[in-house]
Amino acid sequence: MTTTAPTPDASSVSGAGAAPADEVAGISPASGRFGRRRRRRQHDPSSLSRRSQLLLLGGLGLFTLYAIAPVWWLIVSATKSQQDLLHSNGLWFSEFNLFKNIGTVIEYDDGIFFRWVLNSLLYAGGGASVCTVISLAAGYSLSRFQFHGRALGMGLVVGSFLIPGAMLTLPLYLLFSEIGLVDSVWAVLIPSFISPFSVYLAKVYTDTSVPEEILEAARIDGAGELRIFFQIVMRLMTTGGATVFVLAFVSNWNGFFLPLTMLRGEDKWPLSLGLYFWNSKRSEVGLDLTALVLTGSLLAIIPLAIFMIAMQRYWRTGVTLGSIK
Repeated sequence: MTTTAPTPDASSVSGAGAAPADEVAGISPASGRFGRRRRRRQHDPSSLSRRSQLLLLGGLGLFTLYAIAPVWWLIVSATKSQQDLLHSNGLWFSEFNLFKNIGTVIEYDDGIFFRWVLNSLLYAGGGASVCTVISLAAGYSLSRFQFHGRALGMGLVVGSFLIPGAMLTLPLYLLFSEIGLVDSVWAVLIPSFISPFSVYLAKVYTDTSVPEEILEAARIDGAGELRIFFQIVMRLMTTGGATVFVLAFVSNWNGFFLPLTMLRGEDKWPLSLGLYFWNSKRSEVGLDLTALVLTGSLLAIIPLAIFMIAMQRYWRTGVTLGSIK
């Protein structure tokens, strides 16, 4: 009589010899579903992108705080009296004396502060205007004209703006003293007319924004080179010209070392040199004018802020024009 062996139960087979499916896949029964979720979370691109965004926002926040903190300190300090500057929290307000400080700045030394403001506007505005025209003309000629020594001229331009401006102050002083321009407004204005970096910037902008076809069409129609430059090129380079003007204006407004070397008369000083003179009285005659210096520094920011806001439309126009192209 033949005896048939009993067929083993599936559960007994899996329990005795075969490993569970989770163990075969490398997942312990203890971890199971939670282990799969953990690995999915670790490799989730969205979680990595969110983490990167948080790190980026945190870094930008720190840089913003670093940029705003000095301005906040200046605003707070300009509202304090001389006593409160020394005996109160430097980052928070005390007794409000801003309008009194402004009145003192206006009246001090027969209103010399307004003369310094006008001088700064002359040096910054006049110098930046002439610098913009010269830079655009030079950049346009380097970009669109072929002549002997063009590459050498471009190399000299690039090498020139790598030289620190302070190194040129003594040669300029010796040159202007020979021709009798020291202690005159021209000693500050003439050096501000030339900016090698602005020439390079204008050349790069001309390469990308002034099509050669438009210039050839204007020449075929009989237009002269001066007319082409002032009526066509200058209009096409409005955004680049605005950038050159802004950079030159801010640089001349904040200029200090050249006026300090060239100017002797107090009536010809710009704001930066005048405020430095007020601050130096503490060590020279024992007169502490820190409150006036801080209030004057705050007032000196206002024209720059107005200027930057007014010039925004040129960059906005340039960005819109670039998107249309």
